[in-house]
Amino acid sequence: MSNIQLHSEFFNGTETIQKFAKIIGEKRARQFATSILTVVADNQSLQNASPHSVYQAALIAATLDLSILPSIGEAWIVPYAGKAQFQLGYLGLIQLADRTGRYKRINAIPVYENQFHSFNYLTEELKGDFSIEGKGNVVGYCAYFILHDGREKTIFWTLEEVKQHARKYGTYEKKYQNGSFVKSPWNDPVQFPKMALKTVLKELIKKWGPKSVELEKALQADQAVVIDAENNKFEYVDNPENQTVDISAEILGNDEILE
Repeated sequence: MSNIQLHSEFFNGTETIQKFAKIIGEKRARQFATSILTVVADNQSLQNASPHSVYQAALIAATLDLSILPSIGEAWIVPYAGKAQFQLGYLGLIQLADRTGRYKRINAIPVYENQFHSFNYLTEELKGDFSIEGKGNVVGYCAYFILHDGREKTIFWTLEEVKQHARKYGTYEKKYQNGSFVKSPWNDPVQFPKMALKTVLKELIKKWGPKSVELEKALQADQAVVIDAENNKFEYVDNPENQTVDISAEILGNDEILE
């Protein structure tokens, strides 16, 4: 039996469909299972991951009510070191922030050289003209939010700071013990800006933003192999220590999280 057939049997199975139905409803459960198989069919490396690994990543997306279709941009199931990994998308991050009801405006943008004047790292004041169309080279990426209570935050990373982050988390191909390679989306000129926007926005929300339980779970699950979606156990396979983390206590104990 081929790998794609194994995935097809698993995700069309009664037990799997019933599990998804409990989370997103019976009508949507089969559609969601079909979307998983579409993603798997389009990715040879993902076909080599175990159906259970793909299932756990998909379960996170279902719990967060995010689409896993790449064309939507809310969440992805991607292959990494022979396993399926959950990745939160830029639009999924914004959607989860919006659901908290606390954010009046939230955005992230590339900053072009004709727009940029200066950024004060102490006061977090970004000076520039963002009423004009960006032209020339991108000099950095900015994320901003203002809450309904008036509190606001801005962060700005220069292009070099973004590249340093990318080098640390996968700009280059990584080789594993079995001799296979995984190429990071940071290497893709089309994906790089999207990764950069998501990264600065994630950093902003993670450090300064109010978070719901589901938003905190999404941040913790991002770029992790999901060991147990229901009990919040994740393995960070791109972490040098390759550690498995149970973040249930952290989620429950965070006083910034909304009920």
